[in-house]
Amino acid sequence: MKIKFCGASTGVTGSCHLITTEKHKLLLDCGQFQGGKAMDKMNSEPFPFDPAEIECVVLSHAHIDHCGRLPLLVKRGFKGNIYCTDATADLLDVMLKDSAYIHEKDAEWQSKKNARTGKPPVEPLYDIGDAEDALKLVKPVLYDQLIELNPEISIVFNDAGHILGSAITELWVTEGENTSKIVFSGDLGVINRPILRDPVKIKKADYVIMESTYGNRLHPANSTSIDELINITLATVKRGGSVIIPSFAVGRTQELIYQFNMFYEQHPEYRKQLENVNVYIDSPMATTATEVFKRNAQVFDEETKNYILSGDNPLDFKNLKFTRNTADSQMLNNDKTPKIIISASGMCEAGRIRHHLKHNLWDSRNSIVFVGYQAEGTLGRMLVEGAKEIKLFGETIVVKAEIHNLEGFSGHADQAGLLDWVSGFRTEPKQIFLVHGETDSKKDFAAIIGEKFGFHPVVVMENSEFELETGKLLSKEDVIMDAMDEEGVEELKDKITDVRIELDSVLSTAKGVVEGKISPDKLRQINNIILELEKASANLGSSITAEDRSSLPLSQQNKQEDQI
Repeated sequence: MKIKFCGASTGVTGSCHLITTEKHKLLLDCGQFQGGKAMDKMNSEPFPFDPAEIECVVLSHAHIDHCGRLPLLVKRGFKGNIYCTDATADLLDVMLKDSAYIHEKDAEWQSKKNARTGKPPVEPLYDIGDAEDALKLVKPVLYDQLIELNPEISIVFNDAGHILGSAITELWVTEGENTSKIVFSGDLGVINRPILRDPVKIKKADYVIMESTYGNRLHPANSTSIDELINITLATVKRGGSVIIPSFAVGRTQELIYQFNMFYEQHPEYRKQLENVNVYIDSPMATTATEVFKRNAQVFDEETKNYILSGDNPLDFKNLKFTRNTADSQMLNNDKTPKIIISASGMCEAGRIRHHLKHNLWDSRNSIVFVGYQAEGTLGRMLVEGAKEIKLFGETIVVKAEIHNLEGFSGHADQAGLLDWVSGFRTEPKQIFLVHGETDSKKDFAAIIGEKFGFHPVVVMENSEFELETGKLLSKEDVIMDAMDEEGVEELKDKITDVRIELDSVLSTAKGVVEGKISPDKLRQINNIILELEKASANLGSSITAEDRSSLPLSQQNKQEDQI
């Protein structure tokens, strides 16, 4: 039996893992890469397997970085079943159609731009028809229900506590006389959080595929972040500003609604200050997702169920307003009275939030509050890291609003939570594979697992394949994120050539070597490296920093103004 890591192997997006046995091939997740142009390009690359050969997909949850390439998989030949929890199936209908709309609008915008320069139109990664084709293949099941995928493989979904419907998957795989158990954590949630139940601990596994998003960080207490959010809100409203919260449409938005509900209803001492301050959910997807949450109260935790039984709806209160159409969204920026706007996307890479940032970042009265993970290369990460100005829709926007990052609202377990989940295994798994984390996070988490439990996890790097029974690394493919356009590649070639000519000149004279205080052998090594770079420059990836990315042309930020 083999496992190939085809995504979330170099970062936190694009979750996709291929299990291959003597008779079967199945995927765990098929997510979209996110984080700017470099990651967007990876979505268009061929899958490192034939989609037509995949029998089924086992889906952990409905976040786009885990499900967002399912329509593309279908478009390229996949015809099997997609297994997920019933709540995830409800959310998929929202998420995949919204994602298809964004891809269609991206392609439409780029095609218009291409037409003005004589370039051909572009096709969307997938369209609404592809999303609908994928949704036809979805097979919803319940938590704790044993599902036989085929005579050799069975699965059970356990609650992961990350978002509505999120699952930890147990897989039993039989080859010949041997049956092995694989556990795929998906994304693990935070214990003792409102609305959702805590992640289920698994007692036994032969092989574990585990996320490590916050493998080297601890969250502040959730109560601390709630207090901070309230204090930020009160201070912002007092100076006449608005609070803008980029939030993931599924999960964080519903928790924020819950927390603001508790605040508005349980703190009468602030009622006068906030009685005219509305909380706007400005995201059609978040609005629809909230309705899905209301329909799936059977998977809520006991505290939330008790609120519902008492007659209180924790996802609704007097000051809560939902906007759906473009006109209503635009009115929020025309109205200068203090308000709270919660809008997608959570990393500011698409959607209405980009318009709200354009209209509010430059005003020092306002506050921008981040409540979730910000991946490398995203606009959200730039702002959290202190960017002084950014580009949106072709305009340079100065950053004067207060920027806050409240990690206590994160839907991912932190290092302590991840270790707590690992502690559930009564015996050491044969192997733990760490995925879905940036390099330092995975390495640091592997080290602390070793110190605490004596386990020796594999830090998955690049798209690598392992034989599970022996632990042997079968292959490793470098993940090249080509963020350069053709013009950038040609410019790089020119620079490489210039440096090589200069080095050749130095190498041709002993005097140059002496004055340069470097040995001829070392110079030859440098020259050979540059020759290698020249050969590879057409495919060379670019590591663009957050600061550099802010100055890219709008077309390279790959977002369109009419997305609203």
